[in-house]
Amino acid sequence: MDLDEYILHHIDAEGEYLHELWRDTQLRLSYGQMASGHLQGRLLKMLVQMIRPRMVLELGTFSGYSALSMAEGLEEGAELHTFEIFDEQEDFIRKWFDGSKYANKLHLHIGDALQLVPLMDIIWDLAFIDADKRQYVEYYQMILPRMRKGGYIIADNTLWYGHVLEEHPRESDLQTQGVQAFNDLVAKDNKVEKVILPLRDGLTLIRVKE
Repeated sequence: MDLDEYILHHIDAEGEYLHELWRDTQLRLSYGQMASGHLQGRLLKMLVQMIRPRMVLELGTFSGYSALSMAEGLEEGAELHTFEIFDEQEDFIRKWFDGSKYANKLHLHIGDALQLVPLMDIIWDLAFIDADKRQYVEYYQMILPRMRKGGYIIADNTLWYGHVLEEHPRESDLQTQGVQAFNDLVAKDNKVEKVILPLRDGLTLIRVKE
């Protein structure tokens, strides 16, 4: 048993529904490894239970695994709005959302979040960024003014397979450049507290100061 297996055997089970979603994601979607998975899913649920948000924003739905994980931790009356730019995934996502017991808490939006979120008159308590790495800076700049003071932003993939250590990434490697620019921006932003967890591919927890 390796360390990853050991961890999974010593945390809460992901549950049958999420396990089936994970399997279906691997079978039917390209780049299935992008789904949050068991460990990160349990962490997201626990963070939601700790933060107790009323309004949650997710950028990058993919298969819906992270949204459903967070929905498990939501209190009654809380909502999660998730944005997916690739409309070809809509049928897959809606099937799994509609079949879950959290369907009434989930709102799927298909389209460009950078265009759609500013049209919503919502102050967010929690935001989860897991979309196009090239646009992480733009996402952050869009979200921050719309966050509740004391609210949290969680950004995924902020270690980006270790490529963040590259001093001179290839000019064509816009994803690495995007993550590096985001990390640098957040590190220098005195309006927030921040910590990077070396979980999977890096998870940054950001708290908006009050």
